[in-house]
Amino acid sequence: MEKEKKSPVSDVGAWGMNIVSSVGIIMANKQLMSSSGFAFGFATTLTGFHFSVTALVGLISNASGYSTSKHVPLWELVWFSLVANASITGMNLSLMLNSVGFYQISKLSMIPVVCVLEWILHGKNFSREVKIAVAVVVVGVGICTVTDVKVNAKGFLCACVAILCTSLQQISIGSLQKKYSVGSFELLSKTAPIQALSLLILGPFIDYFLTGKLLIDYKLSSGAFFFILLSCSLAVFCNISQYLCIGRFSAVSFQVLGHMKTVCVLTLGWLLFDSELTFKNLMGMALAVVGMIVYSWAVEAEKQTKTTLPSTLSEEDLKPLKEGIAEIPLKDSTHGEAKV
Repeated sequence: MEKEKKSPVSDVGAWGMNIVSSVGIIMANKQLMSSSGFAFGFATTLTGFHFSVTALVGLISNASGYSTSKHVPLWELVWFSLVANASITGMNLSLMLNSVGFYQISKLSMIPVVCVLEWILHGKNFSREVKIAVAVVVVGVGICTVTDVKVNAKGFLCACVAILCTSLQQISIGSLQKKYSVGSFELLSKTAPIQALSLLILGPFIDYFLTGKLLIDYKLSSGAFFFILLSCSLAVFCNISQYLCIGRFSAVSFQVLGHMKTVCVLTLGWLLFDSELTFKNLMGMALAVVGMIVYSWAVEAEKQTKTTLPSTLSEEDLKPLKEGIAEIPLKDSTHGEAKV
C-alpha cells in the first residue's frame, strides 16, 4: 500500500490533529491526575479507557459503513497489542523508578533507536542532512527538558523495554498498513479492542503496584468524570492521528516532528499553570524548532532527489540499454517460436 497521502492540506491537518489532541490530552490529564486537581493516579487504567472509547468509535464506524474491515491475521494484532501495552507499562514504570531527567532522555533516545531499527528491519538509509537535523532536535529538546539525571538498575531496564517497545510499535503501525493494504483507521479499529481488554484487566493491578492505591477506593466526582470523558475523547483523535501520520510519513518523522508537542506543552504550562520558563528552556525550544525545520527540508529534498534521479541519465547512458532491448528476440505468443 502506498503511503496515505491525498493533499498537502490533509497532511497538515493530520499533524495539526495530532499536536492539538496530544497537547490537549496532556493538559486534561494534568488536571485529572495531579494532587492539586482530582488526584486520579491510575494512568494505565485510564489508557484502557482511552482504547475502549477508540474501539467503540471504530465499531460504530464499521457498522455504519463509514469504514471497511480488512483482514489482518489475529496473531499479528495480538503481537502488536502486546508490544504496545509493554510500551505503556514500561513508560509508567520508567517514570516511577527514574528521575524526570532520565525519563526525558529515554524518550529522546527513541529517535535514534527508531532510525537504527528502520535500518535493521527495512534497510532504510538516511542522508547526512537528516542525521544532522535529528541530532539538532534531540539536543534542543534535551536542553529544554532534561534537568536532574538519576538512574538505577531496575529503572534503566524498564526504560530500555519502553524505548524498544515504543519504537517497534511505531514502526509496526506503518509496516502493517503497507503489508495488508489497510488504512490507518481500519488498523486502529482492529488493535484498539485487544489493547482495551488487556489494559482494563491488567491496568488496575499495574496501577496498584505503581501507586499503592486501589481503583475501587477512588471517590469519583462529577469533575473527575468530566475530565475522564474529555481525556478519552481527545485520545480518539490522538490515536487516529498517530496512525494517520505514521502511515503517511514514517516513524522517524513522527518522532522528530512530534517533539513540537513538547514545545507546545512547555509553553502552555507556562501560560496556564505558572510553570517556570527559563532562558535555557527558550534556547532549547528554539534549537528544537530549527532542527524540525531543517529535518522537514532534508526529507523533502531527499524525496525530490529520488524523484528526479531517473531523468539524470543522458542519451549516451541509455544507448546500451536500448541496443540490448533491440537484440532480444521476440517470441510468438501462439507457438513459442522466436521471431527474427
